[in-house]
Amino acid sequence: MNRRAHVPTRVLGGALAGALVLIAASACGGQDDGTVTLKLVAADYGESVETSSQLYWDEVARDFEAANPKIKVSVEVDSWTDIGKKVEDMIAAGKSPDLLQTGGFAEQVAADRLYPASDVLSLETQADFLETFSHTGQVLGTQYGIPFVSSSRVLFYNKAMFRQAGITQPPATWNELRQDAEKIKAKVPGVVPYGLPLGPEEAPAESMLWSLSGGGSISDDVGNYTIDSDKNQATFGWLKNNLVATGLTYPDPGKVNRTPVYRDFAAGKVAMLNGHPTLLRMAAAGNIEFGTAPIPKKDGVGRTGSLGVADWMMAFKANGHKNEIKKFLSFVYGKDNQLKFDERYNLLPVTQDAFDQMTADPKHEDLKQFAVGLTNASFYPFGDPAWGVVSDRIKAGIGQAVTGDPKQALGALQDAAAQEAAKVRK
Repeated sequence: MNRRAHVPTRVLGGALAGALVLIAASACGGQDDGTVTLKLVAADYGESVETSSQLYWDEVARDFEAANPKIKVSVEVDSWTDIGKKVEDMIAAGKSPDLLQTGGFAEQVAADRLYPASDVLSLETQADFLETFSHTGQVLGTQYGIPFVSSSRVLFYNKAMFRQAGITQPPATWNELRQDAEKIKAKVPGVVPYGLPLGPEEAPAESMLWSLSGGGSISDDVGNYTIDSDKNQATFGWLKNNLVATGLTYPDPGKVNRTPVYRDFAAGKVAMLNGHPTLLRMAAAGNIEFGTAPIPKKDGVGRTGSLGVADWMMAFKANGHKNEIKKFLSFVYGKDNQLKFDERYNLLPVTQDAFDQMTADPKHEDLKQFAVGLTNASFYPFGDPAWGVVSDRIKAGIGQAVTGDPKQALGALQDAAAQEAAKVRK
């Protein structure tokens, strides 16, 4: 049907004529039908095509579009190693996403790209977040980072290897871990006694776990970086001399990423490692008889609690789709969708209703130890606009602290962190 021939454009002003043409085209099923397309970029939590997060987000988008026909959702899922660069390239090309789900948010706040969380979340959704993560998502008192999933870390160990090496219980201290690793090397040849992934994928988490368990930290209580503190130098010196140089880890931990270490554990090639809940599923699928325990501490007196990890959703202002984003996030954070994602990847919810249901369900008994770890956890300095760059520096350089000079490697990271912090805080 074409009604535009009947519009008396000769007697109408140009602007009004254009408006009538658009209305007519819309009535006839033209392109301008009021539909908005949201662009979502998300990190991949899967280990293969069959477990890719693309499958989850495609399901969510399809269900949301069925209930909201005027809003379409275009989904792109990228690996953790690629997603940061891809998003920056999109923004530089003037093709900003509307939503990004990944590991950090402060650098986007510093660039003034994000809506405050209160602009794109309903009151019901805001009230349902676990309080810890709502505060962790703040920059200078305003929440921009919207928590999406959470986890903590525990020590995983191969029970069969422990028996073969004559070890009766998991290590509670660094010295016990070293002794157990030595026994495994002697009695179970051909395996890596301790998986130490300090490559880009896991470097911030693994290095912070060791800093915490040695009584140190990445930053102090007022936000100053403490990467090269005396305690951290002692920690990485111990790692170098007791685990790496003695052949109890992979030869060059700085080149080893988390995913291959997890796969090796699930294949019976690694005896011990620090892991998050995803490894539960992988180890079970590999028929590994494994156990878990709290992270070992230096002489048993390192910081209590574990590393708390949260991944984030953030909403970009560039395309002006605030209302559509708000509708979509209300759908995403519904209990059923939250549980679907967390159960699929063995992660912990960030909303109270989903958290309560998951931790009360007997089939998720193995997740309770991770939930306990969150009750007294330490977190990355998510709200520091410098953290994204500092994290990238750690990913690139922390491995040198266990193969080279720990003081020099940590000092270089500290100097870079201090310079970046001074730059973004001007």
